[in-house]
Amino acid sequence: MDHKNTTNKVVTRFAPSPTGFLHTGSVRTALYAYLFACKNNGTFILRIEDTDKAREVDGAVQHIQDSMRWLGIEWNYGPDKPGPFGSCIQSERLGSYKKYAQQLIDKGLAYPDPYTQEEIESFRELAKNEERPFLYRHHRPEKFDEWDGTKPLRLKTPEIKRYEWNDVVRGKLSAGEEMLDDFIIIKADGYPTYNFAHIIDDLEMGVTHVMRGEEFISSTPKYLSLYDALEIPYPTFVTLPPIMGPDGKKKLSKRDGAKDLLDFKKEGYLPEAMRNFLALIGWNPGGNDEIFPSSESENTLVEKFSLEKIQRSGGAFNEEKLKWMNKEYLLRQNQDFLLTYLKEAIPDTITSLPQFSDERLKKLSPVVFERIHNKAEIVEASEAGEYDFAFSAPEYEKELLLWKNDSSVEESLPRLKKTAELLNDADFRNTETIKQSIWQYAEEVGRGEVLWPLRTSLSGRKQSPDPFTLAYILGKEETISRIQTACDKISG
Repeated sequence: MDHKNTTNKVVTRFAPSPTGFLHTGSVRTALYAYLFACKNNGTFILRIEDTDKAREVDGAVQHIQDSMRWLGIEWNYGPDKPGPFGSCIQSERLGSYKKYAQQLIDKGLAYPDPYTQEEIESFRELAKNEERPFLYRHHRPEKFDEWDGTKPLRLKTPEIKRYEWNDVVRGKLSAGEEMLDDFIIIKADGYPTYNFAHIIDDLEMGVTHVMRGEEFISSTPKYLSLYDALEIPYPTFVTLPPIMGPDGKKKLSKRDGAKDLLDFKKEGYLPEAMRNFLALIGWNPGGNDEIFPSSESENTLVEKFSLEKIQRSGGAFNEEKLKWMNKEYLLRQNQDFLLTYLKEAIPDTITSLPQFSDERLKKLSPVVFERIHNKAEIVEASEAGEYDFAFSAPEYEKELLLWKNDSSVEESLPRLKKTAELLNDADFRNTETIKQSIWQYAEEVGRGEVLWPLRTSLSGRKQSPDPFTLAYILGKEETISRIQTACDKISG
């Protein structure tokens, strides 16, 4: 039988089950399938595999769509976009599965399971006692009753043989007859099993390339036996490497960061950064480039992507690298974007401070983005009081104003007064004009002697931005006011 794919148009799919959150491993599968379809001017399908109704979570289908659209993945056909083949939701495709099941019955290649669950368990126990693997086909009935839909329908494995198949990433793979068995294709509740439904869907939707994780390799002989039974060509198999935990030794777990994709959105990761990061876990385009920006006129990731560069070995989920990558993308944004980003992240504890204003927040923005990588870090820094100086007059003991080379804090008093005079006549247009107004004096008297008490009087902290940046953020009036307060502390 010729199993070569004769379809020229590339069709890929992502087929999640609506049973929980969409974690990073699943999303990377979707991303690769999407990139490959885009690269080849093909079709990308989002299919919802909802045949396990007992495990389905309310709202999960919408959550899947929201997650993928946030990441910048759009589908040609999906739960909200039926195709020429009909619905992309499996529970709405039951007629198709019954049609192909009937074809197998007519060929004598499918039969209703006559056994109760207790009888099957007794077969398993017998195999265990005889120290051999349990295979259902060893108990296949000689005669089949007519299927009335009330019992599970099993595939009669058409041929017991060693299967060999080619995988784009893994090369030639094979498995022996021990991997073949008469598996259920339609359950007693009328819903198909995954093993059956995904093959029928792929056939009717014209899927040419099936991308999935390595955990499916052991099941592939079952799938191939079903392709043979239906006399349909095999698609191109692409086994993706696992996403490993930070230590690279085991698969990523929830504990390590396999969390809901939209949690990364809440933490302030940009979708283009997340897309870039996920693409590079298990795919290496070659060269030294790690940032692949996209725009309306250009999508570097699509242009670079190829199946041949997918790696066999798993790649580690390194959140520090994700943070770095997000910062790189933030640095490419304009000031309006960054200000909006900052406003969305700043908690009420900051906005409720007595001197809070959008003007000061805008001036503070470069200071914030110099250090943070995402919104979560903005919240963390806010809660630590790192930005309080910009919106609230600081409280501190006068000893903070003592320069290390001085014998007493009183020595700072005349320098602060002189600095206030110079700043009162200064141009506060930017940090450079502020610096120019006092720099000559600082050089004459001593930089530390002038700048340390100035900085601490404005921030009330041992560590803070430089005094010129502080003065610019606060503005002339508040700057002079805080210096005067410092002078009063010393004099008092």
